[in-house]
Amino acid sequence: MTAMPPVFLHPLADRNGSPSALLLDAARLPATAGEAPVSALEELANGGMRCFYRPGPDAGFNQALEQAGWKPLPADKVQRADQALPKDLAPAIQWIEGDWFLAPPPKPVGAQAASRALALQLVQLVSDDADTHEIEALLRQDPTLSYHLLRLVNSLGMGASRRVTSFAQAILILGRSQLRRWLNLMLFSAREGDPRAAMLLARVAVRARSMELLSKALGEDKQHQEQAFMVGMFSLLGMLFGMPLAEVLQPLTIGETVQQALLAHEGELGRLLWLVESAEREEYDGLVQRLAQLPLDTATFNRIVADAYRWMQDVTAGKAGGAHA
Repeated sequence: MTAMPPVFLHPLADRNGSPSALLLDAARLPATAGEAPVSALEELANGGMRCFYRPGPDAGFNQALEQAGWKPLPADKVQRADQALPKDLAPAIQWIEGDWFLAPPPKPVGAQAASRALALQLVQLVSDDADTHEIEALLRQDPTLSYHLLRLVNSLGMGASRRVTSFAQAILILGRSQLRRWLNLMLFSAREGDPRAAMLLARVAVRARSMELLSKALGEDKQHQEQAFMVGMFSLLGMLFGMPLAEVLQPLTIGETVQQALLAHEGELGRLLWLVESAEREEYDGLVQRLAQLPLDTATFNRIVADAYRWMQDVTAGKAGGAHA
């Protein structure tokens, strides 16, 4: 077999728009795909989501996927959507493929607009490393954000002797660094009335965790890894709020390195963002070229992809702890 190819994975939504399965489209790989990353794919198949593949021209690669616990995707049970979540699905359809969740959100009104404004204020406070009491005061104004934060912290299983009942406890258990990333995740998971929320959370979780692990694989320090995670997270804020990203970032106090990565794909962080975006678009040749420039091999990339998707499974299930690279 030829060299191991990079793995491109995509969550499939269920009929309600929530991520419930993973798809590997082997039909998009070269005719001779190479050796399948069996161990990484087996771990994903043993996770919380069903794992499917679309058979490709390389019979050996297809067989390796089967042996790793992945099943052929039944063509009559999946529908593609790229504009909006379909409302009238045939009874046989179980999964929805496509980027429908990247469509602009409806214009927020009333309580939704107020919630968005509070969420942006929260991003600002966390970015500024504000005092704990300021963060608590803002969280108390948004019961949805508050509920999701405490629910997730209570599910961490980090050895606390009693369940977390206050934001002060949550901050103490998580630490400020992990609080920062979890509050950012909450922006995506707590958007009431937005059918895109669950799939956007899945996309941003994979993107942020992938960038963090890529930074680690390149030998960068913890600060750089945290910046990489933040770039991955903030890169979809414009999509979340239906605003130009530059406009969302304008009031935030973030470093020039992070801002240039987000707005111009400049610097090493910008190159890492370009890399994960290339994987989302399944740009095979471009991704292989960018990996070689870093340099990283495809085996390392595939391990990172598998880890990021395992973390995404935990995040969307509401049970992920504060991941450390």
